[in-house]
Amino acid sequence: MKENIKLGLLAVIALTLVINTFFMDEAPRRMNPTVNEDVRSNIAATPSINNPIAPITATPQKNTPLATNLSESRAKTVVQFKEITHNFGTIQQDSKNTKIFTFTNTGSAPLIIENAKGSCGCTVPKFPKEPIKPGGTGEIEVVYSPGKQKGSQNKTVTITANTDPISTTINILADVQATE
Repeated sequence: MKENIKLGLLAVIALTLVINTFFMDEAPRRMNPTVNEDVRSNIAATPSINNPIAPITATPQKNTPLATNLSESRAKTVVQFKEITHNFGTIQQDSKNTKIFTFTNTGSAPLIIENAKGSCGCTVPKFPKEPIKPGGTGEIEVVYSPGKQKGSQNKTVTITANTDPISTTINILADVQATE
């Protein structure tokens, strides 16, 4: 009987701690006296459990790399690839196969490629890091090394850029033959 009472009390204490920790955000907040009033009013307008309807705003500061990237990425452009699929045909395991995909920025804003990622470690893209001007061309080099893969293969490279839609997919096809 005493054991049941002890377990019950421990459960009540644990439940109280969980509720206080996760659902009661009543702790007093200390304000830094050197913080100006604009920052204090911004902090007061931050959404929280106690103030769930406060507006959410994010304004990057000027002349910072993040602000520059954010403002540039808002301008959407159009990218046109000469081809989006390349078939290497029959290749051998452990071979290194390279294809260069050529593209043109057909939009009116600079094209900024943020990332290019292969569908597996065997497909490695290299992409231009600098913006491509409207009307300009660029290249994405894709190296496909099948390793021990065999048979029909379909690999992809997903390119993330300031385009609409934000990602474009190019494809690599191959029939990989076992080396003997």
